Amino acid sequence: MSEYIENDRHGLSVGIIEKRFHITAEPPHEMLLECDARLGPITIAYETYGTLNPDKSNAVLILHALSGDSHVAGYYSEKDKKPGWWDSMVGPGKGIDTDKYFVICSNIIGSCMGSTGPNTLNPKTAKPYGLEFPVVTIGDMVRAQKFLIDALGIEKLLSVVGGSVGGMQVLEWCARYPEMVDSAIPLATTTKHSALAIAFNEIARQAIMTDPNWNGGDYYSGSRPETGLAVARMIGHVTYLSDQSMRLKFGRRLQNKNDFSFNFDPEFQVESYLRHQGRRFVERFDANAFLYITKAADYFDLAEQHGNGSMVEAFSKTNARFLVVSFTSDWLYPTYQSREMVKAIKKTGQDVSFCEIEAKWGHDAFLIPNPRLSSIIGGFLNRVFNETT
Repeated sequence: MSEYIENDRHGLSVGIIEKRFHITAEPPHEMLLECDARLGPITIAYETYGTLNPDKSNAVLILHALSGDSHVAGYYSEKDKKPGWWDSMVGPGKGIDTDKYFVICSNIIGSCMGSTGPNTLNPKTAKPYGLEFPVVTIGDMVRAQKFLIDALGIEKLLSVVGGSVGGMQVLEWCARYPEMVDSAIPLATTTKHSALAIAFNEIARQAIMTDPNWNGGDYYSGSRPETGLAVARMIGHVTYLSDQSMRLKFGRRLQNKNDFSFNFDPEFQVESYLRHQGRRFVERFDANAFLYITKAADYFDLAEQHGNGSMVEAFSKTNARFLVVSFTSDWLYPTYQSREMVKAIKKTGQDVSFCEIEAKWGHDAFLIPNPRLSSIIGGFLNRVFNETT
């Protein structure tokens, strides 16, 4: 088929994409993690879109959220019904234009979508790691990504882009490797989790760990903690929405009839929706990976880890032009957290733009097709590209 294929809702797609794998940190050169454990070999699943220009100045790294993966755009085959998770943003002529930029998206370590994580085989035992997998941090994830970028021969990234946990990785890239980042677009994110965010993550983790099938993380040869993982997803999914979006989408509408059945079957539409989301998630995600990634997000604290407790000091170590984006209905990472970030960046004298987008869909708004968001990101990237090349 042709290089590009039509996508009725969002124009051209990048077409058929192949997932690739990079192996790094092979013994005896394992990666030293922040928990002081060593991990290796490490497999990094990744995908690329567009063409790297001769001077390698057009590379854009996209960083995914908790349950995301490297499949940011396009399709794996002609039979695929659903494209990558940000297909509305990434592609020819879109906000992140693959006719102009070389786009990279890799799966984070600790996940279960192709990169090394708790569900992959431990080379020492030939069995899945389970809880023998070391606890990783956002910093560890970024260091593993750098191995991939180095292997691709890219010395500087035109931009790093990501939302939610991906936005944390954006900030980590800027602080850890300032010489490698020209610009940064953190979306719907924070420099550290609030007590509320940590609380929701802990409830979700407890749902998994109290499932009788969890078995201390060693469930790969038997029944899996599907109920616990489904409940964890239901909890998380509520935090990604908003009161307005749930009111508009569900209200108090019942599933099939107007009268209560006076039992505990799902009667309200919102109950049925959440159970459906839980069932779908169990089909594609690993319970242990959920534990590891949420813990990494809870540990993340940019000011503490890079600025001795000062957000201004942490951002003074960065050297990027920033576009910070928040959404009005995001109560998981509310706008005041983005404003604090912008205020700290301004105090360092660096170039920062800020946009709060009116959106009723809550935290997940950055994933939903939005012409304004596409235009803002496209304009920002175009300015950075023109000024740096």
